[in-house]
Amino acid sequence: MAGVRAGPSLAMWQQVLLLLALCATGSRGLYFHIGETEKRCFIEEIPDETMVIGNYRTQMWDKQKEVFLPSTPGLGMHVEVKDPDGKVVLSRQYGSEGRFTFTSHTPGDHQICLHSNSTRMALFAGGKLRVHLGIQVGEHTNNYPEIAAKDKLTELQLRARQLLDQVEQIQKEQDYQRYREERFRLTSESTNQRVLWWSIAQTVILILTGIWQMRHLKSFFEAKKLV
Repeated sequence: MAGVRAGPSLAMWQQVLLLLALCATGSRGLYFHIGETEKRCFIEEIPDETMVIGNYRTQMWDKQKEVFLPSTPGLGMHVEVKDPDGKVVLSRQYGSEGRFTFTSHTPGDHQICLHSNSTRMALFAGGKLRVHLGIQVGEHTNNYPEIAAKDKLTELQLRARQLLDQVEQIQKEQDYQRYREERFRLTSESTNQRVLWWSIAQTVILILTGIWQMRHLKSFFEAKKLV
């Protein structure tokens, strides 16, 4: 009797759905290590008129215990954000743990850079710092329990508010994709036009070169009295 091939298990499908949910979320969390004079930058693709909230906390490497411990209050982080045009949107000094907020006014890649004020801290000199960073974009920046308490919204009204915010964010994402497509189309048209003019220039050069060669050969034959 032929064996029956088993399909994917329920646990496997649950893992796949969880992975898709994590990929679809608008919040991103990570941690990284920086040295005394090191600067770490990240690129975040953001539509226009979109709020971004970043939360971070730092841990300092303890050489004696060989573990990362919470940083001292004197240690701070400088956060700088630049828009796609290179304009500084945010530049501010924060503490060892903090939160920064900005709103994008130009769609595209925003550069978020962090570095420590380690040059002022003798304790951190030559050490290593771990930075935990979480970034929330769009409707994920809203604190819905706080909004519900403030505006006295029912569960249904709060859910409707969340759906409206999600629709607004989707609209912004669609507008940004149209903006990217427009830029790509303009770039393609410009490239095609340059290729066309280059081909025309090559053709003109070849024709002029052929005319010059014919005139030169004619003069040579006349000088040799072959014509």
